[in-house]
Amino acid sequence: MSIRTAAELLKHYAEYHRDRRNIATHLLGVPLVVLALGMLLARPSFVVAGWLLSPAWLLWLAVAAWYLTRGELLLGLVTSMGIALLLGLAQWLGPAALLAGLVCSALLLLSGVMVQLVGHYYEGRWPAFADEPSGLLVGPMFVALEVLSAIGLCQRLAREVERHAGPTLLRDLAHPA
Repeated sequence: MSIRTAAELLKHYAEYHRDRRNIATHLLGVPLVVLALGMLLARPSFVVAGWLLSPAWLLWLAVAAWYLTRGELLLGLVTSMGIALLLGLAQWLGPAALLAGLVCSALLLLSGVMVQLVGHYYEGRWPAFADEPSGLLVGPMFVALEVLSAIGLCQRLAREVERHAGPTLLRDLAHPA
């Protein structure tokens, strides 16, 4: 079994994300989901060599290694660091009173998922992870690529993904294709 590159993963994921409204919802929804999961995994925390660790950080190590081995170093670094920033915020928010922290995490998770489902209504397709569970990992990478390409970075990869998946559009809901 060969390692799938970022380009391959993103091409497949982008097929499910061509409506601009759907992409916009993912720019908010994906970070909300990552933050919520980070809060849920912020406990138990323990100190190792002066560093506050939790299951969230242990999972981050594995996920960051995965992103960094997909063949797009800048994208892997930005995705990993973006997740690290969200986990840092989650680590700070997560240790609130247990019940309050769980309720807040659940509300953030539900909000993030609901925002993305609204986007998929505009898209007219189920989320990518419904067909391929790796879509859960590709989502943050897709968001990072959207941000990077908007500021002029990773243009080659963004063009390659768009050539494969097609241009973004606003799907006509009155006359769906």
